[in-house]
Amino acid sequence: MTIQRSLRAGAVFSLILVLAGCGGGTGSKDLFSLNLGGDPEQNQRHSFNATEEAKPKSKIWDLFSNADDPNITVEVNKYLWQASLEVLNFLPIQSVDPFSGVIVTGYGTPPGGGRAYKATVYVQDPALDARSLKVALESRGGAVSPDTVRAVEDAILTRARQLRIRDSKL
Repeated sequence: MTIQRSLRAGAVFSLILVLAGCGGGTGSKDLFSLNLGGDPEQNQRHSFNATEEAKPKSKIWDLFSNADDPNITVEVNKYLWQASLEVLNFLPIQSVDPFSGVIVTGYGTPPGGGRAYKATVYVQDPALDARSLKVALESRGGAVSPDTVRAVEDAILTRARQLRIRDSKL
């Protein structure tokens, strides 16, 4: 009987520990709070705790929810991404990060051109839209005219639309 009683007490104790771990309270007092001002219903109250600043509070069921912070997760339009790589294929790629949507190239000369360019492309939205694409061009001599940057952006957008149309016909 004592073995069964010990097992039962151990099971109850384990259940209490599991339930206590799922509690919603912070268990500590905030050392510093900041209210952003304005309408209190629209502003979120931010609390900073010196002991647990960077630790996220999560529960077991958070594993099954899609609670990604949209400020950290960036979705990239695949057509803009592919079109950027195709249009700027004459430039040597230095860095590519599809998770943040950034393509950084080295200096290269376009076919039939005599001036070397360096580009940084930022695809910042999943929409196939001109606002989703930011292109920065630089030449060895300095800044590039806004018309040249706009022409490269237009070429990337045109190629992205062509890729989307091609995929829709499959």
